[in-house]
Amino acid sequence: MPHQEAEQTFRSYGKEDSEHYTKHRPNYHPSLYKAILNHHTYTGGKLDTLLDVGCGPGSHAVRTLATHFAHAIGIDPGEGMITAAKNLLTTDPIFTKTSESIDFQVGSAEQLEKITPKNSVDLITASHAAHWFDMPLFWKSAANVLKPGGSVAIWASGEIRINPNIPAGRAIQQTIDLFWDRHFKDFVVPGNEMIKHSYADLLLPWTLPEPIDDFEKDTFYRREWSPSESFFDVENSEVSLNKWEKIMSTGTPVTRWREAHPDDAGTERDPLRKCRREIERLLHEAGVEKGKETVKGYTKGVLLMVKRK
Repeated sequence: MPHQEAEQTFRSYGKEDSEHYTKHRPNYHPSLYKAILNHHTYTGGKLDTLLDVGCGPGSHAVRTLATHFAHAIGIDPGEGMITAAKNLLTTDPIFTKTSESIDFQVGSAEQLEKITPKNSVDLITASHAAHWFDMPLFWKSAANVLKPGGSVAIWASGEIRINPNIPAGRAIQQTIDLFWDRHFKDFVVPGNEMIKHSYADLLLPWTLPEPIDDFEKDTFYRREWSPSESFFDVENSEVSLNKWEKIMSTGTPVTRWREAHPDDAGTERDPLRKCRREIERLLHEAGVEKGKETVKGYTKGVLLMVKRK
């Protein structure tokens, strides 16, 4: 099985792109964080040092989990993302349970030893990021920096789907699918497909071409969130079309389309904006008043947890 390709879209994010991502990417539902902490501690994991890999602008996972740990580190290969994470700390500080600030650094999933010493980390997290890692190198590096009994938690969401029970729900989903296939499909890369299939093909320590025996296969934990559950904190609640459009714009296929069409990006010629206008029309035809257009969606999610021996 080929390795995942290195992600380049987020790495190239500058200050404006990173801040847009910070502002409009929704956080995960508390049930996800509870599942991670419960499994980690139930299986003997400690709450000393957290290392969040692919932390992006540091706006969600590492900030939410840091309060449970004595020390917290967030790394990302994109300098723009780390700058945004540090800037967010100045405007909205967050501290660990020992009153430390989060340590944000530029770093890669494949070279964790450059960030922290051997046997120093209790929990490694990767939120919607592992599909960009070189997994054989990541697992080797994770085995080096994790303490015995430490955990790796990897999670991601699938496609956002419209609740069919809202006004014109099925027609809206068909419209989104049509616009996606027509305009954004060519900007989907293998990493995007991997999350679409709930990490079914993500390489684990024992499925690598050269397996790594530092991890426990018998305590491997996998949980999937069904459409009736909330994986993000905005799911199963109404959101305005303005917010919907901004959430959708944080996806890498949309970002890549806009990079290829800079003159049209964010204008009425942007396919995402055209899709929004069509959704507005469908809602109006279904009896929704102008100015009250909202949608409600859901997404499947998956969490994988692996323990170091």
